[in-house]
Amino acid sequence: MAPEKTDPEGSTAVANTSTVSEDGGGGGGASADVEHDPYFEPVVSLPEIQVKTNEEEEDEMVKLRCKLFRYNTLETPAEWKERGTGDVKILKHSKKKTVRVLMRQDKTLKIRANHYITPFMELKPNCGSDRAWVWSVPADFADEEPKQELFAVRFANAQNASLFKEKFDEARGIVTVAEVKGQEDSEEKKEPKNVSAEAKETSSSTPSGENAVESVAKDLEKMNVKKADADVKE
Repeated sequence: MAPEKTDPEGSTAVANTSTVSEDGGGGGGASADVEHDPYFEPVVSLPEIQVKTNEEEEDEMVKLRCKLFRYNTLETPAEWKERGTGDVKILKHSKKKTVRVLMRQDKTLKIRANHYITPFMELKPNCGSDRAWVWSVPADFADEEPKQELFAVRFANAQNASLFKEKFDEARGIVTVAEVKGQEDSEEKKEPKNVSAEAKETSSSTPSGENAVESVAKDLEKMNVKKADADVKE
């Protein structure tokens, strides 16, 4: 057995194996540890495309994760069918003063509910649950054509369900005020036309300025003629 080498101080020398490769091929040096990552210029340059969601002019009133159901009346007997799981939003349009419910399914982002909130819509508890609501929709556009639907939505907890109802009722108030204001504006636009018509009739029947003087003079002449005729007869 070969004797161990010792340093000048008498301690045992340890062999340096930091440059030995694992496969026994000898020292590869520091260059062996550097990964080779080449960069190739793309052959075709594709411009970045902005995908519109049609939500650009809308403000998000609430966004909550839920599971959506639809009451299917095409089957016998009719039953609840799951539409999907994802985020349900209540969106208010900044210019049109309309509010809608929008729900997209996870991953596919397919629209599962898309309808305007009207003053007559009302959320009702689903089988007495404190985290689920049911409401009727006269026209939902999720399938690209308006359909009357009965929806049910279920949240993870009662807090989210309560928040959704709060914002839903707030939306009903917004569209109610906008509807009343629109009716008032339309009535105000009709009134000036009636006033102008009445003014024209009054102005046409009532003389003014020089026309009034001429009218009075003609009336006096008629009166004088009638008086002269009466004197002649006497």
